[in-house]
Amino acid sequence: MTTTTAPPTRPTDGARIEVRNLTKRFGTFTAVDNLSFTVEPGRITGFLGPNGAGKTTTLRMLLGLVNPSSGAATIGGQDYHDITQPMSVVGSALEATNFHPGRTGRDHLRVLADTAGVGAPRVDEMLELVGIPAAARKRAGGYSMGMRQRLGLAAAMLGDPQVLILDEPANGLDPEGIRWLRGFLRHLSTQGKTILISSHMLQEVEQTVDDVVIISNGRLVKQGAMADLHGAPRALVRTTDHDALAGALRVADVTSTVEGDAIMVDTNDLRLIGDVALRAGLPIYELHRAMTDLEDVFFELTEGTNRNLGEGVTGVTGVTGVTGQGAATERDAIAGQEGGNE
Repeated sequence: MTTTTAPPTRPTDGARIEVRNLTKRFGTFTAVDNLSFTVEPGRITGFLGPNGAGKTTTLRMLLGLVNPSSGAATIGGQDYHDITQPMSVVGSALEATNFHPGRTGRDHLRVLADTAGVGAPRVDEMLELVGIPAAARKRAGGYSMGMRQRLGLAAAMLGDPQVLILDEPANGLDPEGIRWLRGFLRHLSTQGKTILISSHMLQEVEQTVDDVVIISNGRLVKQGAMADLHGAPRALVRTTDHDALAGALRVADVTSTVEGDAIMVDTNDLRLIGDVALRAGLPIYELHRAMTDLEDVFFELTEGTNRNLGEGVTGVTGVTGVTGQGAATERDAIAGQEGGNE
């Protein structure tokens, strides 16, 4: 009698991540509250929120480390536990310190490769790819934070997954390393991979991602393309007579608004604005394109709404603020129930 072996179960919906009405309660504490969002293939999505907003819990539910109270989190239409060879589908790096300190970087990757049925050459290939081949024979306990981040990324990439889920991937990297990471993730997205990154480094996120998902108090407050988040193109102008320039712009069918000591013009065509001012005989002291940056949007959406009030959410500096009660509650709840995966 001939028997056939079913092929490994792989996602059928591309590599789309979908979170639908996801809720997680730890006793009376609701870490994630009816959360829904999507992450599309071929795009880098930033997953943002103040500490304690529910990001860690959401990522752990996506990866099958914590069971939801209700709702679903799927990859390619499947629950993580239903994927037969998960390392070939999802690569993740949630904690840069999650290495045995006595093992070398190469040994750590070899253990993972053996578990996933990945050939040994892939280990050295990944060490080379993330730029730490010289440290491969050194014990991971002696690695710097940046080296641990690179090792974590190498581990996530071992199975050549369709999806990458990374928590604070730029932490500990120097400026050159951050630039390398940005280019690396961009390259992967052009290959059609689905990339979800959680980060506090808002300026770096703004330069890296295509889309953003912002949560607060475990709830979605914004999802959209980074380009749309910046709003309509505008320019800021300062001159000697703002009302006169506003009138001249109206004649040219360009709308504008006098705001304090400047004019906000509803176009980013600086040449057009300059020509209008020249014809009106008005000198320009300042003229530049103006857009709403991610930090402005983030704080507008989350300031005063998160349970972790008063916490120093990281802006352009990338320095994590003091952990508040909301973050501690979420972290402690996860730690208390992770063993039972409840």
